[in-house]
Amino acid sequence: MSLFLNSFYLLALVLASPWLAWRFWWKGRSFHNFATRFTGNSKFLNTSSDSKTVWFHGVSVGEIHLLRQLVSSIQASKPDWLCVVSSSTDNGLLEAQKCFKGLHVFLFPLDFSWAINKALSQIKPDLIVLAESELWPNFLQCCKVKHLPVSVINGRMSPRTQARYLNFPWVAKAFFSKISAFALQNIETEHFLHRIGVSPSSTRVTGSIKFDGVTFSRNAPNIEKFKAMFAIKPNELVWVAGSTQAPEEQYLLNAYLVLKKEFPLLRLILVPRQPDLFNQVRKQIELTGLPFKNRSDLGPAVAPDDSIILVDTLGELRFVWGLADIAFVGGSMDGKRGGQNMIEPAAYGSAVFFGDKIWNFKQVAEQLIHAGGASMISSPDSLLYTARTLLANESLRIQMGQKAKDFVISQQGATAKTILMLEDFLCHDSRNLAA
Repeated sequence: MSLFLNSFYLLALVLASPWLAWRFWWKGRSFHNFATRFTGNSKFLNTSSDSKTVWFHGVSVGEIHLLRQLVSSIQASKPDWLCVVSSSTDNGLLEAQKCFKGLHVFLFPLDFSWAINKALSQIKPDLIVLAESELWPNFLQCCKVKHLPVSVINGRMSPRTQARYLNFPWVAKAFFSKISAFALQNIETEHFLHRIGVSPSSTRVTGSIKFDGVTFSRNAPNIEKFKAMFAIKPNELVWVAGSTQAPEEQYLLNAYLVLKKEFPLLRLILVPRQPDLFNQVRKQIELTGLPFKNRSDLGPAVAPDDSIILVDTLGELRFVWGLADIAFVGGSMDGKRGGQNMIEPAAYGSAVFFGDKIWNFKQVAEQLIHAGGASMISSPDSLLYTARTLLANESLRIQMGQKAKDFVISQQGATAKTILMLEDFLCHDSRNLAA
């Protein structure tokens, strides 16, 4: 199995080498980080023999933020556990280094058996915890051979992903049987896993950790910092559009050009999903002729009055949401990403709306809409209409935001349930659980 996968990956690597070279040179990606992942060098040698070692993994920035609440809770309740954290991307690594000061943070190995085995021999984990859904066959096989239990937390699968696995049910069963336990967001994912043969004793519906650890207060220091930096005045209306990707930015700018004439005190804060989009969005804003400022140019200096703000930095959206009177959650109109996390703006009591391409957050979106805390749009015209309606009706805006906040509060508790599951692993002979 590993020999076949290693050969396949090496062939794919050779074929992709021109593209990789372009990314290293043109996109400024780190070759050093790639080499570290290729060799599996975690740059950490675990010499602890009297504590349980738990390896937490989050693919990129979003999953690292999810792990932040879980790991901090574990450190408080289980100070004798040794926690280490990995990420698969350069941006995820940088964010993990900020979120987990004092913990060892490293790059997740590429799915070559030699890289995985080296990382495992250095870390010596008693338990591996994967956030959400990054699963690699060689990694799972190597863990199985070494009798290392692997747990998936905050797990979910969209109907599209489930359909793909159901085309090859025997492969899916063999794949998921290597995972010792699943802490799942919803019962639909649990039913799917049972359908392909995963034991019911291995699954628990714990809810989404994303509801825990969110900030509810708009007066938190980080939010006040951005309010001052962006020169937000008390009488201004703030529209934050976060995690956007093309063509959403153009839709938003077109709507803003119309609404700015109707609501002169309206401010727009744009937060694209990917750093690769920053320059493209910057050019789109320039074409409007409206004043704007890059977040990266601000520090001690503040933005000019009335300017659009382009947040061209990473890891700050969770604070910027706290400025929003109305919040558009991106990745929901393009039909590629399947939506983004709408829990953070809802927790602040913003009036939330998003597109209808939200299959990755379908359950949360439906529950939030049912609670009266969000609206769904389907076109640029309905984007304009919804924003106008919310801006014009303060009582509707406030009522909708309060319902969104109340919904988030009602859904909290997944972190505690997940920790209980992990404790069950480490209070028993975890090696036997993986056998």
